[in-house]
Amino acid sequence: METAGQMDAAYRMVDVGGKEVTQRRAIAMGRIRLGPIAFPRVRDGTLPKGDPLRLAEVAGIMAAKRTADLIPLCHPLGLDHVSVSIALDADEQSVTVYCCASTSARTGVEMEALVGVQTALLTVWDLAKQVDSALAIDEVRLLLKEGGRSGRWEHPDGVPALPDDLLTMEGQQ
Repeated sequence: METAGQMDAAYRMVDVGGKEVTQRRAIAMGRIRLGPIAFPRVRDGTLPKGDPLRLAEVAGIMAAKRTADLIPLCHPLGLDHVSVSIALDADEQSVTVYCCASTSARTGVEMEALVGVQTALLTVWDLAKQVDSALAIDEVRLLLKEGGRSGRWEHPDGVPALPDDLLTMEGQQ
């Protein structure tokens, strides 16, 4: 019979203890398609539960800060900054959410940015579902990450024009 000390672990948290602490940043995005019934109500903040856009911003920030509690092998990080920015597209009847996370650490903040985006999108969904259940979340992806040994990485499909309120490594744009 094997004891817990003798078993090979199926999963391991990466040891980042030997890595250098550097300034790191990640930006992720995603979109929720709402349709002709829900979009104007989301845009105008007239859903039965209230304004989904302001609540989504707060939910995304809160979720990014709790990423290590949600993703089993994520390192807990002290975040220097998290911002959530939301853009409306009336032609597509959609809401695009961007999340930027930054830290000075030994590991990146990609998961924090992605969790922030997903949670903000799900918050919009939760508030909009009362008026229309035909919603779809798509295009969730990491747009860029900076810092660490790898330097800067951008999504192969490119980085769209980002909202002005997202931080750069040097400060506000």
